[in-house]
Amino acid sequence: MAYNFKETMNKPERLAPGHRMCAGCGGTIAVRNVLRGLHEGDKAVIGNATGCLEVSTFMYPYTAWEDSYIHNAFENAGATMSGVEGAYNVLKRKGKIDDTYKFITFGGDGGTYDIGLQSLSGAMERNHDMVYVCYDNGAYMNTGIQRSSATPMFADTTTTPVGKESVGKMQNRKDLATIIAYHDIPYVAQTTFVQNFKDLHVKAEKAIYTPGAAFLNIMAPCPR
Repeated sequence: MAYNFKETMNKPERLAPGHRMCAGCGGTIAVRNVLRGLHEGDKAVIGNATGCLEVSTFMYPYTAWEDSYIHNAFENAGATMSGVEGAYNVLKRKGKIDDTYKFITFGGDGGTYDIGLQSLSGAMERNHDMVYVCYDNGAYMNTGIQRSSATPMFADTTTTPVGKESVGKMQNRKDLATIIAYHDIPYVAQTTFVQNFKDLHVKAEKAIYTPGAAFLNIMAPCPR
């Protein structure tokens, strides 16, 4: 089907207004536009590693998510969603569920590049039919802008301050998309908010509807 920007933007919002993310947050822009890749009528289970997105969109008993939602610890977003996807397949085979569900997990670069890398790698290696989306803002923003392995070299953060004694972070940024691609999964892509969102929309839909594991890395600037 040919891409149509107007039709895509007119899809119902799956991350509702009323969350408490910062004005101009790149993470919520990424999430809203990834979820526009879902076909109308299909349901989703959303996973979410601990971070800004979790603490600001799900304040029990309130939620901004229109789909089923699971918050899990920093380190196990990939494992949690792979377990949900496996359970769904069992229920489907037994005829206990008829609806079409897609499985999408979101995590920041701290919970993806660093703390959650082990469970992410396991989920990708096992080729679960799920999408892991990293909204990559290049640091641990939720806890005060500390460096992560996604932080570019020479970046100024609270743990790599630029000054008389330091020129910022001394290490190169980790190339996570290449690392995940070496897991030999069906789909890996990177993007950001370019080309009137077409690139993000097209890659999100392809990630969601490509059978097997998919990884989407989105450069999502933090206004802080």
